[in-house]
Amino acid sequence: MSGGQAPRHALVTGGSRGIGAAIVRRLAAEGHHVTVLGRGLQAAQALAAQDPGHLHAVAADVADAAQMTAALADARARFGPITVLVNNAGQAESAPFLKMDIDLWQRMLHVNLTGTMVCTQAVLPDMLAAGWGRIVNVASTAGRKGYAYVSAYCAAKHGVIGLTRSLALELAAKGVTVNAVCPGYTDTDIVRTSVERVAAKTGRSAQSARNEFTKVNPQGRLVDPDEVADAVVWLCGTRAAAVTGQAVSVSGGEVM
Repeated sequence: MSGGQAPRHALVTGGSRGIGAAIVRRLAAEGHHVTVLGRGLQAAQALAAQDPGHLHAVAADVADAAQMTAALADARARFGPITVLVNNAGQAESAPFLKMDIDLWQRMLHVNLTGTMVCTQAVLPDMLAAGWGRIVNVASTAGRKGYAYVSAYCAAKHGVIGLTRSLALELAAKGVTVNAVCPGYTDTDIVRTSVERVAAKTGRSAQSARNEFTKVNPQGRLVDPDEVADAVVWLCGTRAAAVTGQAVSVSGGEVM
């Protein structure tokens, strides 16, 4: 790492694919030791095998405190206390509000909001003991504005930003920063699946369905996962020490 610092131990949830995998690779390239946490161990292990000196894989449901305790014990045994946390695990489902059942609502809160709280509580003692920490919550432009048919997802992501702002104030004098990064539609498996679903339901071509997602971005494109990772890694570094409580949009100007 720059400045002769000892490697820091970072935990990235939902780290085995998409935005999470891009963040994992960037943090490792910066010299961090990174624990890749996924719901399934196999995918996390496949990524960790690419750089076993810097990466370690664990599996857990991020909203299950008991599973997280076991996973973090494994992570700490490998790389020591955790002083960087990227809460990236998330899930998006859509339904018209009147057709949304309570199970969908709870699923969106479970992984997107409760998972962020559980993981943060689990690693924060390490940061407070060190007198230094970085927490970055991967929210969404859906945490800054509304979108039709994803009210549960929007509610959860708005909650993540509220948590970010409150916790940033609570920890401001303790050497720990808390920020959110809010990507617009990003070129990931989740968006590609959504494009396929729109095409199948409407009979439109894949390109036409994709245009529904790119047209909200003033740059007329999907965000690249590495662009999100760039913002996250900067917030995890020493030069972002004065930045806390922010919700940084990475959306081509869709959200200012």
